[in-house]
Amino acid sequence: MEHYLDNAATTRVCPEAAQAALTAMTECYGNPSSTHTLGREAKKLVDSARKQIAGALGCQSGELVFTSCGSESDNWALLSGAQAMRRRGGHIISSLAEHDAVRRSLDELEARGFQVTRLKPGPSGAVEPEAVEAALREDTVLVSLMLVNNETGAVTDIPAVSKLLRRAGSGALLHTDAVQAFAKLPFTVKSLGADMVSLSGHKIHAPKGIGALYVRGGLRLRPLILGGGQEEGRRAGTEAVPQIAAFGAACAAAMADLEGNIRRMSALRQSAVDQLSAALPELRVLGGGAPHILSLSLPGWRSEVLMNFLEAREVYVSKSSACKKGGRSHVLEAMGLDARTIDGAIRVSLSRYTAQADIDALCQGLIEAARTLRHN
Repeated sequence: MEHYLDNAATTRVCPEAAQAALTAMTECYGNPSSTHTLGREAKKLVDSARKQIAGALGCQSGELVFTSCGSESDNWALLSGAQAMRRRGGHIISSLAEHDAVRRSLDELEARGFQVTRLKPGPSGAVEPEAVEAALREDTVLVSLMLVNNETGAVTDIPAVSKLLRRAGSGALLHTDAVQAFAKLPFTVKSLGADMVSLSGHKIHAPKGIGALYVRGGLRLRPLILGGGQEEGRRAGTEAVPQIAAFGAACAAAMADLEGNIRRMSALRQSAVDQLSAALPELRVLGGGAPHILSLSLPGWRSEVLMNFLEAREVYVSKSSACKKGGRSHVLEAMGLDARTIDGAIRVSLSRYTAQADIDALCQGLIEAARTLRHN
């Protein structure tokens, strides 16, 4: 029996999203920019999905722009956001624990002459608002911090960061990568106080290839992709109607019982911690905070060995972010963890489909792995 526990990398497509995509591909297959009946039907699907996601975010539909993925949303927010503020200054604040989509964008901005302060995360893996306040300068024009870390599940207090920016009278834009937080934690753009919020569909049971960027009303970002006038002239290219419709359907399904999903995932995460801590005293839980991500380590053993041991039992976890493709975790390094701990780390990530049987299989597999490795 398969036990999929790598939902931070991607999720299986839920039935609601699959059906929405199928309908868009086989019935409402027109170009949403066409003015004939099939085009108008496709546009209705796009508009409906935008409304569903905007409702979950607590924003206006016109403030949500569809992209191809979360990485594109991050790239666009940072590159165009910094450029829009260039006349006010050239300093950017971010962290050492960001997703590569943000890290590479920061590298590009540095090449363009911006100065970037990369903050070190605290012991939990989150970035403390006080660190942002200490780094803030008069010429700071952009702050970009992940809401939920994709490797540790650490939750950074974005509302507190927003409040300190206002308190300091800073005009800096605030961007947050909420890819791992959306439909996993309760928040709205108003509660966050962010100017830009990046989302991705395949983390919430929609297909791969669809994301979105919330852009606060009144904020004008230069498009990254030029061409036609789609997305109100903000992103060119024919809209991916099947993915967009599926994203909306997946969002509606996730938000229908968000609090219940959070309770169930939190309980399952705690069950894993309790079982493993009782059987494996050497186990270390690395940071955390979100209900669906558990980063843990068995120091002294290689994570690849543990993963292979689990995979042989059809339990699927990961080493760190899937985007790292096997590289050492920069997030755990930024937290100051020792090499033995980092090299023995694995990430377990849940979804609303995760069951107690999946957690039990994980725990049994890791306990068996530890016993086997001790005797070898």
